Amino acid sequence: MMRRLFIALFALLPLTMSAQFNVDRLIMSGRSALYYEDYVLAIQHFNRAIMSKPYLYEPWFYRGVAKYYLDDFVGAESDCSEAIKLNPYITGMYELRGLCRIRIKRYEDAIADYDRALRDEPSSQNFWVNRMLCRVELKDYEHAQLDLDTIIQKWSTFARAYSIKAGICLIQKDTLEAAKWLDHVNELDPYDWEAWLTRANISLSRKQWLDADKQLSEVIHLKPKMVGCYLNRALVRLNVNNLRGAMADYDAVLEIDPDNFMAHYNRGILRVQVGDDNRAIEDFDFIVKMEPNNIMALYNRAVLLHKTGNLRRAIQDYSKIIDQFPNFWVGLSARAECYRRLGMTNQAELDEFRIVKAQMEKHVGIQPRWSRAKVVQTRKRSEIDFSKYNQIVVEDEEEELPAIAEQEYASVYRGKVQNRKIEVDNMPMYHLSFIRYNNVLKPFQVFDAAVENFNQKTRPLHTVYVNCNPNSLTEQQSKAVFAVADTLSNDLAAATDVQLQKNILLQRAVAYMVVQNYGEAVDDLNTCLEIDPQMALAYWQRGVCLAMQNEFNASQGVNSEIRVASVVYDFDKAISLMPDNPFVYYDRGNIRLAAEEYQQAIDDYTKCLELNANVAEAYYNRGLARVKAGQQEEGVADLSKAGELGLYSAYGMIKKYAK
Repeated sequence: MMRRLFIALFALLPLTMSAQFNVDRLIMSGRSALYYEDYVLAIQHFNRAIMSKPYLYEPWFYRGVAKYYLDDFVGAESDCSEAIKLNPYITGMYELRGLCRIRIKRYEDAIADYDRALRDEPSSQNFWVNRMLCRVELKDYEHAQLDLDTIIQKWSTFARAYSIKAGICLIQKDTLEAAKWLDHVNELDPYDWEAWLTRANISLSRKQWLDADKQLSEVIHLKPKMVGCYLNRALVRLNVNNLRGAMADYDAVLEIDPDNFMAHYNRGILRVQVGDDNRAIEDFDFIVKMEPNNIMALYNRAVLLHKTGNLRRAIQDYSKIIDQFPNFWVGLSARAECYRRLGMTNQAELDEFRIVKAQMEKHVGIQPRWSRAKVVQTRKRSEIDFSKYNQIVVEDEEEELPAIAEQEYASVYRGKVQNRKIEVDNMPMYHLSFIRYNNVLKPFQVFDAAVENFNQKTRPLHTVYVNCNPNSLTEQQSKAVFAVADTLSNDLAAATDVQLQKNILLQRAVAYMVVQNYGEAVDDLNTCLEIDPQMALAYWQRGVCLAMQNEFNASQGVNSEIRVASVVYDFDKAISLMPDNPFVYYDRGNIRLAAEEYQQAIDDYTKCLELNANVAEAYYNRGLARVKAGQQEEGVADLSKAGELGLYSAYGMIKKYAK
């Protein structure tokens, strides 16, 4: 009797905890959601913490971090400001607010934040660099140069500082000084693409085409996705009559940016020059599709269609031009020729009469002119001059390569999450959830007998599913799950039967798991197992929750080796109680894969697939384990099978690992 009373009281403990403990748990759950990139859910946790204790700075700050990752820079800046009001002594908050202000182009305010941050951490290179870049954005080159002098004094081997200093000199038209600083960059770092870009700028300004070609080639080698460099190198190569090289550059641009206007247009012009008329028509088809009223593209295409014998389409293009420019006599003459070749004599004679009439009117001084309104209607991208229809196009306001390349502001936030994802590339664990499994490409629904039995016998408040790939929750979904958890808490308070309490606790643990509140979930599962030490689903779910907690703790620098043993124990116990459940073998395989116990992981994945051959994630992870164990051929075959079952990301891994 005393044991049952103790268990009942323990089950109610989360409802009677101190508010501080609950808020701490909410903040920790929000930080965990941040780590797993579920930013909307993280915001929901921090909202609850703020509602409970609005005078704590941490939930305001971490909510700002979540908004920053969601590109809500205005909201993130506001939250950081509130956090700073509550605690003005945390340097990282000034850094994040500075980054937000940079994103919304409030550079002066960002400078003020970096001034404050540098008071606390004067040796932070990131702060010095970002403040200097803000001053460059404001064209305050004098103070930017002073910051650069300090950066160079403190970090004499920081090549980027010399490169930016050269860029500022180039903006100020001091090419000799720029070249001097670039020499320093090449000594320190011959692979600094910004330095090569600045050198290319200098060569272009001096029309030193061969030097510009070499320098732009270096930039492209180091930064192969910069469209502007390919376009500029193509123009440089045209100046030295390297048509083949220019064509290759336009092809490269269209591989990176298939909708690039300049590359399609200029490649079409080059194809005309080398006699490749049909493929030139394809380029102008694309341009006209993008810009149906592009007169110069229409005229180029009309000439090519006329030349290749597609007379009816040529007439259509000539007609569009003549409708807009009725005095385009060359177009009228060409259209008349097309009409005659098609046997349409009447139409041809009408066009020819218009030309003769215009010549007569011109002779007596009656010559219609383009109105100013007509000129205003022309495209800004290039002039409307039919005598130049076959010339290479450049932007009306010709864009030079920037003296200072578009900057990436240094930050502990930028790319941090993405870097973690590159390292952890295996598929995640299967677990109990309120969200259905969703494989976009293959209609496979996860089924487990024990879970189905639980749903049928207990009639849970929300159906329990097995899942390993839930999408990030929307705001409405997360609120709905919080509401389920609250309802279950009320049901738990009213329940008197410990078996009913056990089932409610498992459901609430699933709800907490869905919203990544792993600490509360583990507490509920511990109570479940106190009531029923043979509850297999509780062991399984607790193992997953502990594994997720471990991963987050490891990211925070906490040693989690002891807890790994607890995770393995839970999975071992679940397997002993549910030997036919493939998903627990799969989860244990994940733990062993993370521990680099590759053969044991392979054995677990193999057992999973013996029990259910449709688990694509098991093929995927077994493929990774085999590759890492040196079994390249077998690993690629497993990845191929995973792709066949709907995990399209497997093909990216095949490309990475296949020889």
